[in-house]
Amino acid sequence: MQKLLVADDDNEIRELLEFDLSHSGYSVDTAKDGEEALQKALTNNYDLILLDVMMPKMNGFDVCKNIRLSKPDLPILMLTAKGTITDKTEGFNSGADDYIVKPFDIQEVLLRVRALVRRSSIDKSTNNNLSREILKIGDIELFPDSLETQIKNKKIKLTPTEFEILYCLMQHFNNAVSLAVLLNEVWGYNSDDDVRMLRVHVGGLRQKIEHNPKIPEYLHTVTNVGYKLTPCGDSSDL
Repeated sequence: MQKLLVADDDNEIRELLEFDLSHSGYSVDTAKDGEEALQKALTNNYDLILLDVMMPKMNGFDVCKNIRLSKPDLPILMLTAKGTITDKTEGFNSGADDYIVKPFDIQEVLLRVRALVRRSSIDKSTNNNLSREILKIGDIELFPDSLETQIKNKKIKLTPTEFEILYCLMQHFNNAVSLAVLLNEVWGYNSDDDVRMLRVHVGGLRQKIEHNPKIPEYLHTVTNVGYKLTPCGDSSDL
């Protein structure tokens, strides 16, 4: 049985999530503040963490950053009332894989949880096959086992979601990849509501792989389609 941690200082929300997730077949542990969430996340093995942002003792952004230092592959889904694009960007930059704004539909939460847990399970099951794989396109080298990319001999640590986006684009090298395809391959479902979320992740990826994210050399936007990964300097047909 897959084990989840729900961290939220709101008793009603925490109990609601615990009830619905338990009845969906998950084993659920809970935390009432940021320090408890971090302590449990670091000392127990979870398949996913649902993490509130505004919590006492330590906010969710800081909890997420600290978890990422020792458990870079652990899926983290943020549930919060802080729903501006700035807040979402901070959440993704902290290492979150997905972000749902309160008030939320519990069915949407269950859908996101299933997608993240499924993706994580696939990554774990194929890790041995990927451990020696290196993808190289121009100056970019991708190391699937460590979720790292190397550009001109400089290694850059990616979040799991950034890795999945880059991996997808490298598999479709030099071809435009639609937003729908990216959403489906990275998250396992396609929703127009999540296009902004995808764009935020792409922005974070550009910050790490581009010399100047405002003038990308590798990861280009294809108008009215999606994105395209090209060798440095090749931005034709965009």
